Amino acid sequence: MPAASTGASVITGAASPSRPSLPAADSRMAPGGPGYRRMSLALFLAGVATFALLYSTQALLPLISGEFGVPASDASWTVSAATGALALFVLPMSALSERFGRRTVMTASLAVAVTVGLLVPFAPSLGALIALRAVQGAALAGLPASATAYLAEEVRPRALITAIGLFVAGNSVGGMSGRVITGWVAQEWGWRVAVAVIGVVAVGCAVAFRLLLPAPRHFRTGSLRPRVLARTVRTHLANPLLRRLYAIGALFMTVFGGVYTVIGYRLTEAPFSLPQGIVGSVFLVYLVGTVSASTAGKLVARLGRRGALYLAGGTTTAGLLLSLSDALALVLLGLVLITAGFFAGHAVASSAVSHTAKEGRAQASALYQSAYYIGSSAGSTLGAVAFHAGGWSGTVGLGLLAVLGVVTVTVMGSRAARVPAAA
Repeated sequence: MPAASTGASVITGAASPSRPSLPAADSRMAPGGPGYRRMSLALFLAGVATFALLYSTQALLPLISGEFGVPASDASWTVSAATGALALFVLPMSALSERFGRRTVMTASLAVAVTVGLLVPFAPSLGALIALRAVQGAALAGLPASATAYLAEEVRPRALITAIGLFVAGNSVGGMSGRVITGWVAQEWGWRVAVAVIGVVAVGCAVAFRLLLPAPRHFRTGSLRPRVLARTVRTHLANPLLRRLYAIGALFMTVFGGVYTVIGYRLTEAPFSLPQGIVGSVFLVYLVGTVSASTAGKLVARLGRRGALYLAGGTTTAGLLLSLSDALALVLLGLVLITAGFFAGHAVASSAVSHTAKEGRAQASALYQSAYYIGSSAGSTLGAVAFHAGGWSGTVGLGLLAVLGVVTVTVMGSRAARVPAAA
């Protein structure tokens, strides 16, 4: 069946009918090759802009609660609305990228998101702020799936995990810098100026991204017909391995979303009572995520995919348990371990999706991203509710349940792999 009728973006080569087909040299990008460094930097900056914008209000939730007179569970919707809208729109945006191209959709998405980001500081009410954040999240939906599909098409398979790890590392830098910058700026000038600064930083990242990203050479236009898209989605959802990877992404992000939505409230309250700038600086632990994500390829090479996921889950669990302490040093160490485990697990699972899907890669990645951000939205909301009901222990309990889910799903994968091996 031709690629245009499957909704897939595949690499094809036409052999001359008068000559025997010869193996062609792989013209995709590889480390050290032409364009690879520019591509890596461009997508790294796109990742920075995406996470900086998406989570720009997360470190500011105590201040937003104070200005509008609402509890954590209400203020958390400024995060949940953005991630939830991204989850809803990532699949339609991936379909647009099949038709109009990865670079075009990513550029348009960033342009809309940074424009909305410049309007967010002027929101007159909590409802208006939540609405603007939802629009921003919907716009950012064009980035994650399109980026991983671009990499799957333009980068050689052996370099794919490393390339996706660099994109995820950009996510971690964006999440860290957004929270650190907003923390210190908000301490002096308030949360509105803080999110305005993030908007300006994102504009710079968006412009640099468009100038640096090489034009795609292996993209093939796919179909926008709803029936074709639905068939592609059903095919992916019928794949047990992909379903497990989607579940793992959602569960890891439930932990991460819950912890980082609530941690600002915990650190500004007794026994810590830290000022907003210091609380923002706590997010420097994201640098650990940058390292763990970018080294995910080596981790998989040494332990295998499931071994890497077990390690990521164990590291996250240890971090959650340490964070229960009332000693600030142990809480920070717990955040380091949670961050390292999460970003490693996310990089392993997302790269496995791109490797597993041979057709319709944008849709396969979009389904992963949808599950991932549903987990983020659920984690942000449920983490805040758990904190309101049971304090930090409630949020940790939610995280431990999610990690148990990751381990359970991975065990299921291990058992499923033994069946064909035994046969």
